[in-house]
Amino acid sequence: MASTISIPRRLPLLVVADNVLLPGSSMRIPVRNMKNMNMVKSRLMSRSTLSSTIIGVIPQESKDDQEDDMSSLHSIGTAAVVVQVTGTNWPRPSYTLLVTGLCRFKMETLLQESPYLVASVTQLDKLSEDFDEFTKKHGGDLDNLADNFREQAGKLVDMLDISIPVVAKLKKMLENLPSQHLPDICAAIVKASYAEKIQVLDAVDLNERFKKALPLLMRQIEGLTLLQKARKDRVGVEIVARKKGDPFGRPGNMKRALNKISTDLDDDDDADSDEINDLEQKIKSAHMPEHALKAVMKEIKRLKKMPQQMPEHAMIRNYLELMSELPWSKSSKDILDIEQARRDLDVDHYGLEKLKKRVLEYFAIRQLKNSLKGPILCFVGPPGVGKTSIGRSIAQTLGREFHRISFGGVCDQSDIRGHRRTYIGSMPGRIIHGIRLVGTNNPVFLLDEVDKLGKSLHGDPAAALLEVLDPEQNNTFTDHYLNVPFDLSQVLFIATANNMATIPAALLDRMELIQIPGYTQEEKCNIATRHLISKQFKEHGLTAEQLQIPVDSTKMIISKYTREAGVRNLERKIGAVCRAVAVRVAEGMSKSKQEKRETPKSEEKKQVINNSLPENLSQDATTMAHPPEMPICIDEAAIKDILGPPQFESEVSQRLVQPGVAVGLAWTVMGGEIMFVEATRMDGEGKLILTGQLGDVMKESANLAMNWVRANAKKLTFGNGKSLLAGKDIHIHFPAGAVGKDGPSAGVTIATVLVSLFSGQLVRSDTAMTGEITLRGLVLPVGGIKEKVLGAHRAGIRRVILPKRNMKDLYEIPNNVKGEMSFIFASQLEDVLNAAFDNGFPALPMEDVTPSKL
Repeated sequence: MASTISIPRRLPLLVVADNVLLPGSSMRIPVRNMKNMNMVKSRLMSRSTLSSTIIGVIPQESKDDQEDDMSSLHSIGTAAVVVQVTGTNWPRPSYTLLVTGLCRFKMETLLQESPYLVASVTQLDKLSEDFDEFTKKHGGDLDNLADNFREQAGKLVDMLDISIPVVAKLKKMLENLPSQHLPDICAAIVKASYAEKIQVLDAVDLNERFKKALPLLMRQIEGLTLLQKARKDRVGVEIVARKKGDPFGRPGNMKRALNKISTDLDDDDDADSDEINDLEQKIKSAHMPEHALKAVMKEIKRLKKMPQQMPEHAMIRNYLELMSELPWSKSSKDILDIEQARRDLDVDHYGLEKLKKRVLEYFAIRQLKNSLKGPILCFVGPPGVGKTSIGRSIAQTLGREFHRISFGGVCDQSDIRGHRRTYIGSMPGRIIHGIRLVGTNNPVFLLDEVDKLGKSLHGDPAAALLEVLDPEQNNTFTDHYLNVPFDLSQVLFIATANNMATIPAALLDRMELIQIPGYTQEEKCNIATRHLISKQFKEHGLTAEQLQIPVDSTKMIISKYTREAGVRNLERKIGAVCRAVAVRVAEGMSKSKQEKRETPKSEEKKQVINNSLPENLSQDATTMAHPPEMPICIDEAAIKDILGPPQFESEVSQRLVQPGVAVGLAWTVMGGEIMFVEATRMDGEGKLILTGQLGDVMKESANLAMNWVRANAKKLTFGNGKSLLAGKDIHIHFPAGAVGKDGPSAGVTIATVLVSLFSGQLVRSDTAMTGEITLRGLVLPVGGIKEKVLGAHRAGIRRVILPKRNMKDLYEIPNNVKGEMSFIFASQLEDVLNAAFDNGFPALPMEDVTPSKL
């Protein structure tokens, strides 16, 4: 008794564009287009079981047709049962269906197109378990076709490796499979094109189906036969070659046989070959040096022999693309006009004469000799003095590309020299990456904050910079990623730093240091007038017709609200003034628009004038009481209203009202500063107490000064040295105890403080001093003289005591500062004491002090 499979008359359709499902075979179908997705959600995901879910799987007319094109649906499809649904709903729905074909159907009418396809179908073949019904209808021809087909199918399976479990299962299935199912099953497992599978699907007649599927089966058998023969020939040739002593022998026809079998991979290989050829042309047009071209061509040969699926394939491609994009021979032409360069630098930056002089020297020599190697300049100075911006101006003046690399916090030497190409995440270092970005081999490189390089387990980046910043070596700089030398000799390297003490000595030796100590008040005033005010106007949307900041107001902001070497805080204060005025201007504009709508035109001007006075500024300042059409002028009262009370006042006269206090000078990363030193005497056990978070050097200076005073007590009319500490403790304090202090320049100041304490005389309030002493009372030279003098000038001190051997350092101080100050040069402590007290120190002989004429 025959049992037949029947399908419903209405079926939901699943459109497949790249494969054909045949009855009796199983296939995984990814769900991609929206209509298929809606069908899966509505008809499959809502059911608790999928055992009775039957859908229609219908192919497109052509493999190139899109799944969402409803006009190209094939008329015949396969009814299938859904065995499994896999996928996910997050982050977006994605499903794959496992379906098994049941029988063919013909699509009669498309009943529904949205949200998914539903069609009225007619079942075409009745799949009976008995083969007798088919042989009665078609006679002996069908029986012979079936026997021949089964024989060829068995032959195909025998050619496969029976040790594989899937092959063993397939052989057992074909032995027990009814003959009417053979064409569909075999056409599904052999290699066939989309069009050939469509022809098998369209063969409703069983006799025609055998005839369509048999050539596909025979072609697969022939291909396997050729493959096995090629393998045997290969083994035979290798055996003969080994006997002849040639272990690498290969038959020439084996490659042709394999190519004939795997022709489906040719398109991908051709596309990859075209890309490699394009890459090879780019490499040839890069005009690399011979050593680099040799290394690149070697990698090209490796790439051509390597399968595209290997991870190393992508690594080699990235390496070759980098090599082809590097500017091996591409350079920008310098604009070498010395006069124009001088004017450009003067317009962009005020002051910095020493720095500009060195840059113009480079321009001049570059004009005379084109092959000059790029110098390695290092700008050392406090923050906010324009180290970074001067580098950008140099690049613009030269007409070169500019690239800035910040080294603050870098602690891995691979950031400089790159990573070796031994893993997938390798990349070149920052130097080569910057060269690739700018596209020329002679840019201006600004290496910012080189004094803030760190050190870790991954190496010392400062040591990796030694080759980069050496003019004699950087023409063969080798990045670990490139592994070939690259010429950096034409690059103009400019490094910036705040403190030389943290830069390794070997790296410091390779750079030409240019000190930028800071600006005087006059220079700050000029910088604010020429650059900062106009810049802040532009950033805050103001114009000179709305706001004016006179020179006197600018000087007040500089002297009473900022005390720094640079101009960064000054720019912030000017920005605060602009913000306050911008609020008033915006409020005046909104009130004016409202009054235009509410008041007559005849009263409009009067009303605007009455409401234009800024409320949060001084109401007594007549310069502020202007109508909106007049500019708001910032005066002293307005500055106090906006910025608050002055933050810096001269406290020297207040602090030096009793003996035992003197003013010293200190160098800091932020520039020169004044430093008060205080001493007092009290009952105790003869101890010397030091406070103020001092370093070892300053503690030793204090002990040295104390011992000198004790040794010269009789000379200074204090009695004997023993009596100074008899039953007394001496406490020396450096205010601002939260700030660490150390350095070899406080000996003179401490000795003066102790002499003032023991003698009861006041140190002059207009005098500051610096210098180190010996046990014999000699005054030794110290560093940072320019920064210290400028710091004293900013604090309002006009008289400075310096070591005599530091006289040469005054030539770097601006003339306007030297004209406002007097300098006393001391070679011994007696000279210091005579200059530090009014009318000299009575116990010491007076020397004629000549005011500075520098």
